Amino acid sequence: MKLIKLRRPYKLKDYKFSLVILVLTISLIGILVVGSANQSYQNRQIVGVVLGLCVMAVVSLIDYVWIVGFYWILYFSSVFMLAIVLIPGIGVYVNGARRWIDIGFTNFQPSELAKILLILFFSRFIMKHEQDLSERQTIIKAVVLILIPLVLIYKEPNLSTTICTALLFCFLMYIGGLSYRFIGAVLLITIPAAIIFLSIVVQPNQKILDDYQQKRILAWLDPEEYASDEAYQQNNSVMAIGSGQLTGKGLNNNTTTSVKNGNFILEPQTDFIFAIIGEELGFVGCCLVIALLLLIVIQCILVGVRAQDMSGRIICCGVGTLIGIQSFINIAVATQIFPNTGITLPFVSYGLTSLVSLYFGIGLVLNVSLQPKKYK
Repeated sequence: MKLIKLRRPYKLKDYKFSLVILVLTISLIGILVVGSANQSYQNRQIVGVVLGLCVMAVVSLIDYVWIVGFYWILYFSSVFMLAIVLIPGIGVYVNGARRWIDIGFTNFQPSELAKILLILFFSRFIMKHEQDLSERQTIIKAVVLILIPLVLIYKEPNLSTTICTALLFCFLMYIGGLSYRFIGAVLLITIPAAIIFLSIVVQPNQKILDDYQQKRILAWLDPEEYASDEAYQQNNSVMAIGSGQLTGKGLNNNTTTSVKNGNFILEPQTDFIFAIIGEELGFVGCCLVIALLLLIVIQCILVGVRAQDMSGRIICCGVGTLIGIQSFINIAVATQIFPNTGITLPFVSYGLTSLVSLYFGIGLVLNVSLQPKKYK
């Protein structure tokens, strides 16, 4: 592999500034909302955005073709990170889960970076198997490769990120050109299996899910029955979003009836940040955040459509898909459409690893947009 591929001469006019503006805008909203949810986290969120912008700028000027050339190193790096976080003494144990590594100034969450590294890995893997992607041997190989990180993430335990990563893998295979016949066969099996799974996990003494995971599903199905415990946060989240009405109560408000001010939602700066948006910025603020996230996803996909090769297309569509999946799950949880599960709202929720990792992904998309279509 030639070092000359590390950086190529790019033209400023080809830089996707519209995508940068969208990402920066929603990040600024995130800083304001995180500060309103919990003032003590605002400065660290600012540091995360500045660090993320630096990472994005640097990565956007490095040839993605050169980066994905190290795809096996990227894959084993992600597996290694996910494995060592499970080791007592290395992984930080918080609220019944071991998902973080203490790196001094903050806790690093390997699963967030692993999602981006897996997109890079499968972008090269799928491109190499573009002609035989629908063959049984290739599919089995791909499934085995994704199962290893999925099992490690599940063991943390982190069911929401496991589901998110699994969905991301399915979309990557679809984008890569997986046979519609195979997709149809999988859906015919998956949908009934999901229904059977749901009917089993709600039964007493089931051994598939942990007790707290089962209670979250039961609370989602019957929120009134679990209103005082498992459904408490989601009920309050819906109440907060509705109370904001059209324009909200305003950031950093002192309203005594505020759900945030009454501490009715735990960790509002992370999983339930959308509830804060609804309460303080109202319906208008919610629509603005959703529109910005949607435009970012669309921009990523459009860059992917014009990419010079399959690898570039997978990277862009993968990053866009990841942002779309996380956004949908986070908002669905806050509005009680999905069971309560911890996943961040991209570029808005507090979380340095998630924020910087997503900026890393956007940097890759920007580099793909800079590459000439006919480059070989």
